[in-house]
Formats: sequence, C-alpha cells, structure tokens
Amino acid sequence: VQLQASGGGLVQPGGSLRLSCAAASGFTLDYYAIGWFRQAPGKEREGVLCISKSGGSRYYADSVKGRFTISRDNAKNTVYLQMNSLKPEDTAVYYCAVDTRRSAWSTVVSGVGMDYWGKGTLVTVSS
Repeated sequence: VQLQASGGGLVQPGGSLRLSCAAASGFTLDYYAIGWFRQAPGKEREGVLCISKSGGSRYYADSVKGRFTISRDNAKNTVYLQMNSLKPEDTAVYYCAVDTRRSAWSTVVSGVGMDYWGKGTLVTVSS
C-alpha cells in the first residue's frame, strides 16, 4: 500500500495549511481507520488526529483541539488534515497512516496499530 502525504511547507504563526494523504489506486482509504501523526525534532512521534473507518470515533490530541480537523474525500480517495491557527510548536514532520487490521482503537491512536505509513511532509511554523 502506497500512501502519499503532501501539503507541508513554511507558514507564519496563526496561518493555515491543509495536508493531503492520497492512496495508490486499488487501495480504498474509506475502508480503514486513518490517522495523522507528527514527530518534532528531538521528540517522540505523537498522534495528532485519527478517524475510525465509520467516522464514529475520532481522536484529537489536546494540543490541536479546536484548531485541526480531519476529513475524507472518498471520491478522491484522499484524507485531509486542515490545520488552522498554527503555532511554532506545531513544527514537525507529519505522517499519515492506515490501519488495515482493525486494530484496537487505543493502538490506532498511539500509532502502534497502524500498518501502513506514508512518507512524511514537513511543516514549519515560523515568522
């Protein structure tokens, strides 16, 4: 399974970015739980936002609540991470990942349950 994350870049504090995660043809993202994760320099990877297959369960890291949202466009087989009111502490490499094994939700949120990962896209928030 090939996942491609894109949309990263340099943005000023308070700005917005939208990251995209597209899957290779033949792999339908809306069949699975999907998550966005990030890793800042010198820090461990953390879950940012996750959405279950049905969309009924969603996880938001406390640090992004009210600022980040996740959405799916099934027609485009793409998942988006809309990031608003960005802060310097949001600077990190962002990854999208998929759980095709129907793992426990706690492991989805932690990333341990994700079995396919896209290459990261760098987000830098700086003036």
